[in-house]
Parts: sequence; structure tokens; C-alpha cells
Amino acid sequence: MSLGARLQSKSTEFQKLQGDLAVLVEKRSRLDTQLSENEMVKKEFANLTPNNTVFKLVGPVLVPQDQTEARTNVETRLEFIRSEMKRVDTQIKDMEEQLEKKKLELVDLQSQLPAPSGTVSS
Repeated sequence: MSLGARLQSKSTEFQKLQGDLAVLVEKRSRLDTQLSENEMVKKEFANLTPNNTVFKLVGPVLVPQDQTEARTNVETRLEFIRSEMKRVDTQIKDMEEQLEKKKLELVDLQSQLPAPSGTVSS
């Protein structure tokens, strides 16, 4: 494979990794939003009295839900979101390391390219 073809191939791989990283960063951002929303719900539960009714949205209908069950669901969701965030953070770190490696490979290949001829000297 020629030097130019290898350079093109590595460049394409690098761009794909950048796209994959962007997807992971977007996923992390969504998880961050979900975490904030669920933490707000948890804080609201602290203000409830046993007489308050909690509703759950099921399709277009609000259905009464047991407070204890609702609290448990939110806690479970928070645990899940936090574990997903850790998993995505690890994936982002790995992807950044792969990107750095590909970047170094690209720089190495570019340094092997012959200098353009016809340079004008002053």
C-alpha cells in the first residue's frame, strides 16, 4: 500500500473515531441531564407528607402510585444512571487514548511524505 493510501486510510479511521467520541460525549450529556432531573425528583420527595399522592405518567394518563414504590424507583434509576455514567466515562477515556494514538500515527505518516517541490526561495 502506498504512503498516500495509508495516510488516507489512517485519516478515515481517525475521523470515524472522532465521530464515535462525539456520540459518547452526547450520551454522557444526556445521562448528566437525567441524573439532575432524578435528583430533583428525589429532593421533592423529601417535601412530601404521607397524605400526599404521587402520580406516575403512563402514556397520556396520570396514575396514582405508592410513595414508597416511587421513591424506590427513583433511587434505582439514580443508581443505574450513575453506573452508566461511569461506563461511558471509561469508554470516552479509552476513545480519547485511541484518538491520540491515531493522531500520532497520522503525524508520523505525514512526516514521511516528501516535501512539495517547486518551493520559492527568497
